[in-house]
Amino acid sequence: MKGVAVATTSKLAASAAREVAGRGGNAVDCALAASLLTMNTEPGVCALAGGAYITIWQAGEQPVTIDGNVAVPGLGRDGGISPDSVEQVSMAYGGGIRTLVGAGSVGVPGSLAAVEAAWQHYGKAAWADIFEPSVRATREGFPLSSAARYYLGYSGTSVYGRSADGFGALHDSGRLLDKGSRIVVPHLSNSLAMIASGGAGVFYEGELATRIVTHCEQRGASLTHRDLAEYAAIARPALQIALGDWRIATNPPPAVGGTVLGAMLAAFAREPVSAWDEAAVRQLIDVQRAALDYRRLHLDLSDDVAADSERMLDDAGSGRLLSRWASASTVHTSAVDEDGLGCSITASSGYGSGEMPEGTGLWLNNCIGELELNRRGLDAGPPGRRLPSNMAPSVARCRERVIAVGTPGADRITTALHQFLVNALQLAMPLDRACAHPRAHVDTSGDEVRLMAEAGLPLPETDLPVKVFETPSMYFGGVGAAQFDAAAGFTVAADPRREGGTVLVERHPAL
Repeated sequence: MKGVAVATTSKLAASAAREVAGRGGNAVDCALAASLLTMNTEPGVCALAGGAYITIWQAGEQPVTIDGNVAVPGLGRDGGISPDSVEQVSMAYGGGIRTLVGAGSVGVPGSLAAVEAAWQHYGKAAWADIFEPSVRATREGFPLSSAARYYLGYSGTSVYGRSADGFGALHDSGRLLDKGSRIVVPHLSNSLAMIASGGAGVFYEGELATRIVTHCEQRGASLTHRDLAEYAAIARPALQIALGDWRIATNPPPAVGGTVLGAMLAAFAREPVSAWDEAAVRQLIDVQRAALDYRRLHLDLSDDVAADSERMLDDAGSGRLLSRWASASTVHTSAVDEDGLGCSITASSGYGSGEMPEGTGLWLNNCIGELELNRRGLDAGPPGRRLPSNMAPSVARCRERVIAVGTPGADRITTALHQFLVNALQLAMPLDRACAHPRAHVDTSGDEVRLMAEAGLPLPETDLPVKVFETPSMYFGGVGAAQFDAAAGFTVAADPRREGGTVLVERHPAL
């Protein structure tokens, strides 16, 4: 048995990683098993028919990010979508959001393709082994997590009332089930068992593909058989960022999350901080305002994300980025092993379309309708184009140390990761303290820019309206980090802001 450390979203997901480690799995296998379980047991928060990015850094090799993000549908289809295929929903969740649901909001799912690509190139365990914990949990039932229950409190009817099987799984006599209630989604375990037996092709070209496309076609949506059959995960060289002696590998363009994270780190590195005093927090606020403003103005609607991303990173490193400032739902797993292999996986299905094709148990994403990320809306671009993403799964390396890290948290992903990396790599905090330290976030999602902060940060005077959270809040993400140090061994930490699960499996020599 190989030594492995994993930080993930729940104790149930952590147990899946432990089980796969016991079957000879490495960091990638364990991360995949935990991520699959999370995608299928966090209703509303995530789902298998969404998108994912996987950053992997093997010792002695260059890091890669496998792009399994959702793509624009419509290959081989003439004409637009039916107006009846989408519905605008407003929810009080997150301070108030507006999103599109229904079959017309569904993008081409890529998570499963990314999982299979990662396993084929880096995995050691059997394909069926990484699915077995998810098949069992969905067959026997799993507890409704607090994060899922919280979100479903806003969306349980308006979004998740669109499917009889889905609504029935989450409600009893029309009442949303409580946290900890046992959830069994009809047909889901059978669908997962089919994939475990036949591979991802079952989803993209087999029986499940037929059910998904038929469901969408009957409702006037764009998703076609060609969209699924021609979808492929793309392995790209990871974006690498220097921070002192560390190199950080993260999500490259066309995703924007890694670029924004890199720009904030580069801008911060020009004036390294030694503690979170008032001056450091002022610098943090200025960097976030500049980076998030640049993203809004230049990246979100860019026709050449790679070129605009390179310009942003250049401006951050030179100091020009700061001089220009004039005034959906995710899950994450991090894993490392004793060979120095790091794997970081972030996945999302947006706010959920509410659509569940008959006989599958699979909730479909609404990433086309996730308007704060896909600002083009239903006119998202040509079929096959990857949608914008803030996800930034990362792996950091310094000599004999490797850290896999990431977080859920929608537009808070990059700001949460930035503060964790400053804490852990610049201020040398232990992983648990680096995760738990109070955070700040410049919120640009509404009509008014606001500063959101947790109590305990020495806030400077600012022209922004300020909201202070008196206790740590899941609003600020849920960082999970796993570290292997050849000299000191394993360390693992899960953010106290969210339910999390960790597992540390020490090496067990073969008898």
